[in-house]
Amino acid sequence: MNASRTVQGREVSEDDYARGRTVAPTSDPISETKSFFGLANLLDDAIETILPSPWAAHTGRNPLPRRHRSEHSITPLYTDEERRRRDASAWTIVQGVLAPLQFVAFAVSLGLILHYLATGRGYALATASILVKTIALYAIMVTGSIWEKEVFGRWLFARPFFWEDVFSMLVLGLQTAYLGALLTGWGSARQQMMIAMAAYAAYVINATQFLLKLRAARLDGQKRDAAARGRLEPAT
Repeated sequence: MNASRTVQGREVSEDDYARGRTVAPTSDPISETKSFFGLANLLDDAIETILPSPWAAHTGRNPLPRRHRSEHSITPLYTDEERRRRDASAWTIVQGVLAPLQFVAFAVSLGLILHYLATGRGYALATASILVKTIALYAIMVTGSIWEKEVFGRWLFARPFFWEDVFSMLVLGLQTAYLGALLTGWGSARQQMMIAMAAYAAYVINATQFLLKLRAARLDGQKRDAAARGRLEPAT
């Protein structure tokens, strides 16, 4: 009869033990998986803390570290004081008038530019329409800066509209580049129109940003009003 002994919780024959053929204990895959994901979560938190990305939300990730998410998950677009200043400012009405006017100028100008690019006719009208759109852009940028100063205390890049202002600068730069090309005679007429088209593409994105922000402001106002009504209602 072969003798045996217990090694690491398993019965091993004397012959196998002498030859060094002991069997290592089996691992627990569930524990290993938990350890792996626990380490991954710690690494994810460290990266988010050191290098937070403003684009994290677009990839389905929360841009704030986990320990800060509960306190920052609901950030109002306006504080109560900023909301009061916004509603009282005459520049709010100015922005509300200039924004649709600029869009009408954009739509008409876009049609004229496309007509010129397709037929080669109507260059003067297309150029005039771009100038009108540029004037409207400058007007809304100047008055918008005044509005931000009154409401948020900053001429540009206020917290709620930071990325909208960044893209507005891109639109302004492209539109100004068109003016520079037109006044200096740089490039052909078609090349100048393509600069204007690039400015218009950026404008569409920027306008979408502001529309989404306006929607967020409306929803934020509705939530605040509902909360205020809830506080005023007598307890039953």
